[in-house]
Amino acid sequence: MTTPLWPAPVASAPVDAVVALPGSKSVTNRALVLAALAEGPGYVRRPLRSRDTLLMTAGLRALGVTVEDTPEGDWYVVPAPLTGPAQVDVGNAGTVMRFLPPLATLASGDVRFAGDPRSTERPLDAVILALRELGADIDDGGAGRLPMTVRGAGGLRGGIVEIDASASSQFVSALLLSGPRFAEGVEVRHVGTSVPSMPHIEMTVQMLRAAGVAVDDSEPDVWRIAPSALAARDMVVEPDLSNAAPFLAAALVAGGTVTVRDWPHATTQPGDQLRDLFTRMGGACEFTPDGLRFTGTGTVHGITVDLHDVGELTPLVAAVAALADSPSSLTGIAHLRLHETDRLAALAKEINGLGGDATDTADGLEIRPRALHGGVFHSYDDHRIATAGAVLGLVVPGVEVEDIATTGKTLPDFPGMWSDLLAPAQAG
Repeated sequence: MTTPLWPAPVASAPVDAVVALPGSKSVTNRALVLAALAEGPGYVRRPLRSRDTLLMTAGLRALGVTVEDTPEGDWYVVPAPLTGPAQVDVGNAGTVMRFLPPLATLASGDVRFAGDPRSTERPLDAVILALRELGADIDDGGAGRLPMTVRGAGGLRGGIVEIDASASSQFVSALLLSGPRFAEGVEVRHVGTSVPSMPHIEMTVQMLRAAGVAVDDSEPDVWRIAPSALAARDMVVEPDLSNAAPFLAAALVAGGTVTVRDWPHATTQPGDQLRDLFTRMGGACEFTPDGLRFTGTGTVHGITVDLHDVGELTPLVAAVAALADSPSSLTGIAHLRLHETDRLAALAKEINGLGGDATDTADGLEIRPRALHGGVFHSYDDHRIATAGAVLGLVVPGVEVEDIATTGKTLPDFPGMWSDLLAPAQAG
């Protein structure tokens, strides 16, 4: 079957738009897990509704948790004893494939996990080994990957465990989120090279504390949680700041102004670092009563930066760098080879396919700007690669993005939002 191509719109004038982003995927899926483990019912308000979060709600429902839709678009979550047998489809969602197995150890009965073909290639062995060390019975056929079955015994001993989380911060967050419900709590000790995307672990810790859990993270690479109850409460989901990347990038490469509504003044989201990154690349931003206002001139500067903590921003930074007036060096992101696709190889190949000059290195990308031309920009079923192609298409006529629908993973109506972004410019 032929994958549809989306002709990326070209900006005929500077952009001038206000964007209301849907909720954060990272916050939404953490909030759902915490609500499912709470002492009583609660709401997850203003959640993201996308493939990844719908997979999470379906997984929780399969385990016996009630997740009801409200007329306001929120989710009302009613905890219940977790039960099997159950089947959980993780799709290709890292948060689902890593956050739900620890929770499944608390269920009574077998819980089978499977997903998209790519999910079987993504690392899960650190979580599997850690859960076994903490007392879980898991049948993965010795592969350390999906598919697998968690043989839930109604609880988990817990205790101290060493884990190599150098491939993904989600390995740590997965154990911390369910840790308060383990009989002995959990002490997670990271061994190995540095943990990528540390802001995501900080997000997990902050949300646990807000639920009344005492988290001791005073020692580097060690997180301690005593067994405790989680408070039932309402959790309001922030806008997904990482999803602001293509819209801010539009102002940067095409010139003009984009205002993102409700940008928080303080947050643990990695996407907040876009303010610094894109300012260094030639833009300017300020907080206004309407939100964060970002302005660009259409002139982009190259950047040398370690993106280890904010790897998810790499595809959009790389796209902007391909349009810069000087070279860029993006480092610290070897772990991106294990994401939805090998993002480093994919970005280099697709930028070069449009006439660019990009090289993927052991831990990053070297990008030397060249005049680009139109062509097909393959998405690899990766939402962030697809939005990178859309940004390039703003100023490079003839770019066609393969399977733009894959953006539905975190931005359910990206094509519509992109058209709205350009509408004032096209009208002008």
